[in-house]
Amino acid sequence: MLRIFLKWLFTILYRVEVKGLDNYAKAGKRVLIVANHLSFLDAVLIALYLPEKPMFAVNSHIAKRWYFKPFLALVKAFPLDPTNPMATKAIIKEIRKDNKCVIFPEGRITVTGSLMKVYQGPGMIADKAGAQILPIRIDGAQYTIFSRMKGKVRLRWFPKITLTMLTPRIFEIPEEYKSRENRHFAGLKLYDLMSTMLFDSSDYKKTLFQSLIDQYYTHGRRHIIIEDAARKPMNYGQMLTRCFILGSKLSKTTVSGEYVGLMLPNMLGSIVTFFALQAYGRVPAMLNFSAGAHSIVSACRTAKIKTVYTSKAFVELGNLTELIDAMTHAGVQVSYLEDVAQEITMGDKLTGLFSSYFSGFTYRRTSSRTFDDAAVVLFTSGSEGTPKGVVLSHANIQANRYQLAARVDFGPSDIVFNALPIFHSFGLTGGTLLPILSGIRTFLYPSPLHYRIVPELVYDTNATFMFGTDTFLASYARYANAYDFYSVRYVFAGAEKLKDETRRVWSEKYGIRIFECYGATEASPGLSLNTPMHNKTGTVGRLLPGISHSIEKIAGIDEGGKLLVSGPNIMKGYLLPSEPGVLVAPENGVYDTGDIVDFDEDGYVVIKGRVKRFAKIAGEMISLTAVELYISELWPDNHHAVISIPDVKKGEALVLVTDYKEAKREAISAFVKQKGIGELSVPRNIKIVAHIPSFGTGKTDYVGVQALLEHDSK
Repeated sequence: MLRIFLKWLFTILYRVEVKGLDNYAKAGKRVLIVANHLSFLDAVLIALYLPEKPMFAVNSHIAKRWYFKPFLALVKAFPLDPTNPMATKAIIKEIRKDNKCVIFPEGRITVTGSLMKVYQGPGMIADKAGAQILPIRIDGAQYTIFSRMKGKVRLRWFPKITLTMLTPRIFEIPEEYKSRENRHFAGLKLYDLMSTMLFDSSDYKKTLFQSLIDQYYTHGRRHIIIEDAARKPMNYGQMLTRCFILGSKLSKTTVSGEYVGLMLPNMLGSIVTFFALQAYGRVPAMLNFSAGAHSIVSACRTAKIKTVYTSKAFVELGNLTELIDAMTHAGVQVSYLEDVAQEITMGDKLTGLFSSYFSGFTYRRTSSRTFDDAAVVLFTSGSEGTPKGVVLSHANIQANRYQLAARVDFGPSDIVFNALPIFHSFGLTGGTLLPILSGIRTFLYPSPLHYRIVPELVYDTNATFMFGTDTFLASYARYANAYDFYSVRYVFAGAEKLKDETRRVWSEKYGIRIFECYGATEASPGLSLNTPMHNKTGTVGRLLPGISHSIEKIAGIDEGGKLLVSGPNIMKGYLLPSEPGVLVAPENGVYDTGDIVDFDEDGYVVIKGRVKRFAKIAGEMISLTAVELYISELWPDNHHAVISIPDVKKGEALVLVTDYKEAKREAISAFVKQKGIGELSVPRNIKIVAHIPSFGTGKTDYVGVQALLEHDSK
């Protein structure tokens, strides 16, 4: 009777919804039920809403506490003494009797709202008991007063709670991993199962603006979400109000579904403009203002962009007048946000304020876009060819942020510092959209090149998350005070190879591990990353949940092969210069990364180089990336680029382009000999330059390097 009463009470108060109940029946009789642990209500919820009375593995010390005894009367409690090595054998024996047992693999209630440390024990139990694993995701309980999230999220008395039961699966550990030394494999596999569960049950099939509205209702109108160098923070209420005000103006000169150019730096106005377009069903096309007039005009033609929004102050400060003239000459309408602001009346402001209080209703009226429609157009850097437009859908971006959220423990108490430009996928998705759509405060800074200012602002804002490239992180380390990064929990490095020297300096000077990750604009952009729980130096981490992959062998390359990936985060398609405005979708939803990778025994991805970044010398395939890495080890304080040129005798030859004035081939040969590297990897020629061409992200512009050599040879 107590069970019936409590179930009725919870259903009324928490509006508990149970999904996937048919998966419970599919699991069979011998089942280990695993769930994420958000609050003290979790066990009660599972006990009340499972069709049968389950057995719970309960810490024997907790079972003795008086306030837990009423709950234990509702279930079959199995007291488990964690200090007794025979306890695990006892629970395995019980499950083998065709029992269903519930265990929380995290062992403790989360204090971040995300998945925390996952223990290997439940995985070993499932394997030895021959039981199927039934994953259950609990969502919403973290917002109750029974969680450990006080002061981190807006707690409520009775938030809606959802229980999602996913497809049961067999948990088998290969024989070679069953030894005591290799039991980490069980924890690794169980962690994958739990993170996949979190992603599979996530609601990524919704538009970006709808997620913004959801966060508004979750965290409250006054929750501060974004700030920039002007130091005027903006909360969710203000953001929605400004989005509706500005969006109504922009919608008068554009049409639904149109690609609208944005050429703006990292500032509040840029993000408001981005979401204002989203609110009215327009598609922002992010233009790389550092790429030059030719590239920007080409991008506008490729995406058939008729209108570009920018800022007069930004154009003046950035000396971009020639770029504006080039776009105007090409027939593109350039509009300034300052001029739009002059047209806004008091009536517009009041309408926008009113709309923000009823944002869900207003959005349904202003936009008919769905999760599968285009959300943004980004342009590839063109480091190895002509830039292309990459069209990402709402679901692509949403899927990627939930994939990252399944592996990284972040929450509303974190602060993200983002100096990476929002025209780059890493800066837009990772540094901006992910935190804003997760209730995490974000600080935007307009340039990653201010190596003295960025560390000072990280210190001043108490930032806990940073995103950067090796070039930027190495430069910050040269100028930052040893205490500037005291508050930082995570530093993610991507877009280019992380050098060992950069990793070492951050570890020794600041006590911070840099987590190297890997992705591509076409993947929204994350494909893999290292985390505090699963980190391996020299790799870019393990593939994110929901991503399938295959390896295509390349002639002449013995280890690894070309990586092909598919998943919900893979782009809708390309916009090609040869076919302006025509969306070219990836064949069968598979994206060819063009990267040569290998996987180790634990699934960590090792980047060997790009297919186009290999040279065939005397019949041997030489990785140009690998050559750059060892030269960077030899001369760590300088920028180096290695390219190949045709050679009559050996097929191809290597050329080193460097800004190190004392670079000598003899020094490279001696270093190669000392390291045991083949002589074929030594560049035949060295070109010393004052500056190596690079993009706004710090990534080397190999087309520019090639053009530099060709110009000098004439």
